Amino acid sequence: MKFRFWGVRGSIPSPGPRTVRYGGNTTCIEVCSRAGATIVLDAGTGIYALAQALMARRAAGGGDIRADIFITHSHWDHIHGLPFFAPLFVKGTQVCLHGAHDPVTGKGIEHVMGVQLQNSYFPVSEERMDATIAYRTLEAGEPHHLGDVRVDNVVMNHPVTNLGYRISCDGASLFFTGDHEPFYNPYAPDHPGHAAAAREMARRQQEIDAVMAGVDALIVDCSYTIQEYPAKQGWGHGTFDGALEMALRVGAKALYCTHHEPTRSDDELEAVFAEALSRFEGRLHGLRVVLAREGLEVAL
Repeated sequence: MKFRFWGVRGSIPSPGPRTVRYGGNTTCIEVCSRAGATIVLDAGTGIYALAQALMARRAAGGGDIRADIFITHSHWDHIHGLPFFAPLFVKGTQVCLHGAHDPVTGKGIEHVMGVQLQNSYFPVSEERMDATIAYRTLEAGEPHHLGDVRVDNVVMNHPVTNLGYRISCDGASLFFTGDHEPFYNPYAPDHPGHAAAAREMARRQQEIDAVMAGVDALIVDCSYTIQEYPAKQGWGHGTFDGALEMALRVGAKALYCTHHEPTRSDDELEAVFAEALSRFEGRLHGLRVVLAREGLEVAL
């Protein structure tokens, strides 16, 4: 198994000289198995560059493109590159879009494309795309198999339903959180609802940890510093410190910090990353910790 980061920013694309080293595109990760399966995690603006790479491989004799795109959740920065995925306009391409049921609208993952491709927002309808497009609405906690690849999911902590995905194949595994905020109890200790909320938080944390356990690569939303977090509580994003605690707790072999705050320059990003690491000096016990950047490719 190998994976590559095509987009590592959160919330909004932030291209420019301040972000050139780590990249300004929003979330997109490509995962490939030895047998040739192509899995795409999220469809932020990074998926545009991935599309160009897939088209080049096809032109070089790689054959028709088949891609399974797993959407963690439907917030704009995780889907707004999807209509610009060039293989959708190429005959012979097969794309399956996987994602969660939306309890608010009562609709499945096909609703994402249906909304994006409305004429008010995008000039080309799905009917004019030449690829074969399929949809699979996933049940939370239900494993899914794509040939030699197993995909498990679990509901993370975010204002909308966000599925974290564990990809397993070739004797290796990775887990991607999508957007995730560490659990916090909204009630004061003396509030009648505090104990019940604490039990539910513990249950959900155990559920998430079980799916993450022992992964070779843990890819985590690290939007904020611990100093910034109190003003952002409830927004659905994590911190560097929270990600480090998580990686140590679940026994991950490597941690990749992503979903970088869009206002942060590359220099500022490296500074806050180094500050967080300094607080864990002597505790990492061999855990490899990496600041994700566009173009970074990892073989597991």
